[in-house]
Amino acid sequence: MKTILVTGASAGIGAACARTFLEAGWHVGCLARREDVLRDMAQGHPNAVILPCDVTDPRAVEAAFDSFTTKAGRLDVLFNNAGSFGRAALIDELSHEEWHQVVDVNLHGMFNCARAAFARMRAQTPQGGRIINNGSISAHAPRALSVAYTTTKHAITGLTKSLSLDGRAFGIACGQIDIGNARTELLEGIIAANPQDAPPTMDVADVGRAVLHMAELPAEANVQFMTLMATTMPYIGRG
Repeated sequence: MKTILVTGASAGIGAACARTFLEAGWHVGCLARREDVLRDMAQGHPNAVILPCDVTDPRAVEAAFDSFTTKAGRLDVLFNNAGSFGRAALIDELSHEEWHQVVDVNLHGMFNCARAAFARMRAQTPQGGRIINNGSISAHAPRALSVAYTTTKHAITGLTKSLSLDGRAFGIACGQIDIGNARTELLEGIIAANPQDAPPTMDVADVGRAVLHMAELPAEANVQFMTLMATTMPYIGRG
């Protein structure tokens, strides 16, 4: 049975992807801070491993990855997804604390999880695996008032390229999916608050299918970067 660990699996894109892999018969590590919400998401699925963990805590991340590999036997894929948008604000209105909160999750947290996955993929037999980072359309074309989020997502592109290069010697592939306007709980809340400015959206389940495609590729093939977005969102030209 193939194995994957999904971070930020309690809601949104992470939950949709965790459910997709469970339905496809994978052994899925479901990692997020809220254990009760993770259990509700997994609905008692026998292939789900519930891993309550704060990705910003390196020791907790190591313990969670150890727990998963002990139960699952190995780690084939990491979907490095946990992230936070933070408060929408101009840079001089954003506090240092708010900046650090976003950077801690989106950059340090993704580094912690990629580091833990890389180490285990490098050490396991047979060696290798795949790391899929959740980037963002903001790594190319940012939203207004998103300086912290956008900065971290540009950094994740650098992380993806470095891991892709450094992983070659160990059979570790790394790719990135940049997602635009999937209908998550967060986006639905934004639309409900401003229905007159509702953007084009797509079903979040489409993200799960796209990540599954990336994960199921044979070892000699890799999606380096995938852009998945609502067809008519304003990303290409004027939309």
